[in-house]
Amino acid sequence: MSKLILLILFFPLLGLFANLLLLGKGKKESLSGWIASTAILLSFLVSLFVFFSFLSQSPQDRIVSIFLFNWIPIGNLIIKIGFVIDPISSIMTLIITGVGFMVHIYSVAYMREDLGIVRYFIYLNLFSFSMLLLVLADNFLLMFVGWEAVGLCSYLLIGFWYEKPSATEAGKKAFIVNRVGDFCFLIALFYILTVFGTFDFTDISKSASELFVKDSLNVNLLCLFLFLGAAGKSAQFPLHVWLPDAMEGPTPVSALIHAATMVTAGIYLLVRNDVLFSLAPSTLMIIAIIGTFTLLFAASIALVQKDIKKILAYSTLSQLGYMFLACGLGAYATAMFHLMTHAFFKALLFLGAGSVIHAMDGEQDIEKMGGIKSDIPKTSFVFLIGSLAISGVFPLAGFFSKDAILFSAFTSGSFSNLFWFAGILGALMTSYYTFRLVFKVFYGDKNFNENKIHVHESPPIMIFPLFVLAFFSIVGGWVGIPIISGGNVFAEFLSSALSPSGSVELHHNLTLELVLMFLSLGVALLGIFLAYQTCCKKRQILPSTSTLNVSIYSLLENKYYIDEIYDFILVRPLRTIASLFFKLFEQNVIDATVNGTGRLVKSLGLTLRFLQDGYVKTYAVSILFGLVCIILLMVFNFSNRF
Repeated sequence: MSKLILLILFFPLLGLFANLLLLGKGKKESLSGWIASTAILLSFLVSLFVFFSFLSQSPQDRIVSIFLFNWIPIGNLIIKIGFVIDPISSIMTLIITGVGFMVHIYSVAYMREDLGIVRYFIYLNLFSFSMLLLVLADNFLLMFVGWEAVGLCSYLLIGFWYEKPSATEAGKKAFIVNRVGDFCFLIALFYILTVFGTFDFTDISKSASELFVKDSLNVNLLCLFLFLGAAGKSAQFPLHVWLPDAMEGPTPVSALIHAATMVTAGIYLLVRNDVLFSLAPSTLMIIAIIGTFTLLFAASIALVQKDIKKILAYSTLSQLGYMFLACGLGAYATAMFHLMTHAFFKALLFLGAGSVIHAMDGEQDIEKMGGIKSDIPKTSFVFLIGSLAISGVFPLAGFFSKDAILFSAFTSGSFSNLFWFAGILGALMTSYYTFRLVFKVFYGDKNFNENKIHVHESPPIMIFPLFVLAFFSIVGGWVGIPIISGGNVFAEFLSSALSPSGSVELHHNLTLELVLMFLSLGVALLGIFLAYQTCCKKRQILPSTSTLNVSIYSLLENKYYIDEIYDFILVRPLRTIASLFFKLFEQNVIDATVNGTGRLVKSLGLTLRFLQDGYVKTYAVSILFGLVCIILLMVFNFSNRF
């Protein structure tokens, strides 16, 4: 079965090369979407086969590895090309290929008229391959190759419409901000090599407790740098600024980045190295604090945004904060559970938003929509399911995974009340901003010119993925029911791949669990009610004319001015320094040296060219002059000897 790992990687790569042959083939380019989609489907089917094979095996046998060849042999250090699949990476491959297939199918219609359609699907297959390489690698260095390839693909896809300055700027911003996190990850890799002498995950897990003293400075520094690398990819504060701008890419790309690839890489890194992080409780506390801050910070910004995709982008930041909170609390299985359910409903919401934008002829401002439920009933129906799921309404998927995180926060011990309260407050804001979007887009009065915009339902090929994702947004959480004995199938499946500290308690206090469930459900319904009152009933919860409220609204609308602060503190000074070096060093030293050399050669050529006048007599005189010089030199040397 080990060769099946290679097939999971092979099919997206095959689709990529097949589409390369279609570049410039005119009408045949329309096949590119189907080629790319088939490739991801085949990869998904293999991943599904591996998953069901694991279910039929005992927990200790749920691991398959394959060694290909030695990549970099340096003395005693041998870095190999090898892959491994266990319950953690199995879940990740299913998410990447399953949700990825839905995005590919959706894109066939969404990108049909785009002139760069073949290039788009080449990038999409490469993106999927890179993420699969990241999660299937059996060592840190090979994982880092996939890590960097994912960053490259995000740059290519965010800036896909490169003729738009905003798209190219967003692509560069994503690339540069991720380099900060990647630099920290690279430092961690050097540290790992110094301490362990290997990059192999298995060897590191086995020897970590022997080489590190728990909560020592060394292990905390290592885990802190790993976390900073994860924070860059998964857009945690303060490295979050690239993700909202990533909306400049095509909407299906946003769905892929936010649900199945890029941003999940950071969570995977933490979960994969749970043994290391369990030795660094101080770093775990930092992770929990940063995750908590990010979930509240991003959710508050989403409360007032008007761009439908930006609202969902800040929603992703907030939900990732929940996952980092779970990791910081040591509940890695819970973090993976929310990662999975989030993939379903966030892909649904983004693709649903794409359907709305398609119906509204490109309009993205929710204030310029309204009352389109009857015009696009299928899209509105599945979008409502996605909204209920992310809000945590029973019995949809988000309810169970969010409740698991809140329970972990409540029972965590240190600062448990604060973490739990922050999670509940985040849940309230999530349901509010999500249904603010729903009510403003699908209900109420139409705030657009119906003579100019003819709202229309998306074609079946775009609707099909929405219904599939809607189905899993409903049932996806049913594999993690904690109050039923044996109901938390998801945690039990992952338990064999996690350290004992990384698994979750499978059977909780029933009374406490039910109380917390009802509280979180009540908060979700309260958020929906408040959104209904403000958006449909037009009631002001707080006085809109209050100077304080106006200031807070402005602060949230401008995203706490973080981009402006970065521009003032980092961007402008760096541009000034770069401009100074350009003028003083680049122009006066580098350019002067290069141009001076050219001018010297040109001057010598102009001076000596009179010797090449084409007359035989001139050449004869030159030869005679040279001969005389040689004879005189020989005579001079001869006379000096005697």
